[in-house]
Amino acid sequence: MTLATWLTVVTICILGAMSPGPSLALVLKQTLTGGRRNGVITALSHGVGVGIYAFLSILGLAAIITASPTAFSILQWGGAGYLAWLGVKGLMAKRQENEELPDAPTTKSAARDGFLIAFFNPKIAVFFLALFSQVVGTDTSLLAKFGYAATALIIDTSWYLIVAWLFSNPRWLDALRQRAVWFERVFGAVLIGLAGRLVVGILNGK
Repeated sequence: MTLATWLTVVTICILGAMSPGPSLALVLKQTLTGGRRNGVITALSHGVGVGIYAFLSILGLAAIITASPTAFSILQWGGAGYLAWLGVKGLMAKRQENEELPDAPTTKSAARDGFLIAFFNPKIAVFFLALFSQVVGTDTSLLAKFGYAATALIIDTSWYLIVAWLFSNPRWLDALRQRAVWFERVFGAVLIGLAGRLVVGILNGK
């Protein structure tokens, strides 16, 4: 593993992690409604999901997944369905009659949603296959391969930890949480839109 190659992996992984999408929407939702603890747990579990794809890609198993139209289609439809389910839940959020904040999501749901939002996204496998195919060769050592995968895991987790930390600042988190129901609904609409875009991509064969 050369420094230049590793820096290339770092740069591409950072850009990939920072790209707006369902993962960012979910981490923000969990942070704004459940606080820093939930945001951090979501970030960590999402990193685990991304890390699994990174290591599978390095080991060549992701190639098998993407080479099987059936397996790839199942993951795509599963991802679209899960996004839509989260979106519907957000749109149906209601403020309590006594004007109290809606119940915060549990840490268990934060861990579950963070992991599944990554696991049900086969495009992550495609992303890592495209990336690692450029830097991994027959002469690449096993240690270097795992180093690349670990880099992807650490970068993804670190980015969403930063997001959770910034958006749980006590100075303005309370004001944001007073509008938690509306954030739930906005994020719900975003997630449904993303699910719809994924379905269109599936139907178009993209």
